[in-house]
Amino acid sequence: MSSDDDYVYDEASGEWLPASELAARQATADTVEVRDAVGNLLSDGDQVTLIKDLQVKGAGQTLKQGTVIKSIRLTGDAQEIDCKYPGIKGLVLRAEFVKKR
Repeated sequence: MSSDDDYVYDEASGEWLPASELAARQATADTVEVRDAVGNLLSDGDQVTLIKDLQVKGAGQTLKQGTVIKSIRLTGDAQEIDCKYPGIKGLVLRAEFVKKR
């Protein structure tokens, strides 16, 4: 925090805060925490493993338990993650069926 930082009134907390601190608080408030089946926090680029067999609708394929999905992407939804897997376009998995590696 620099000494020449402008102070801004935060209506949520009722405090005067440095503008940079208020911006950081608002940025973390807007992010959605996505957790896997065992409670680990997931982030973009993580590798996950499936904890059960999943039938993929529209692909006519079943992803087996233990399948590794590389480089996931968070969607902004607390339960959905965007994935790439060979042979399946637009794969979206629910976080409750994966475990972080």
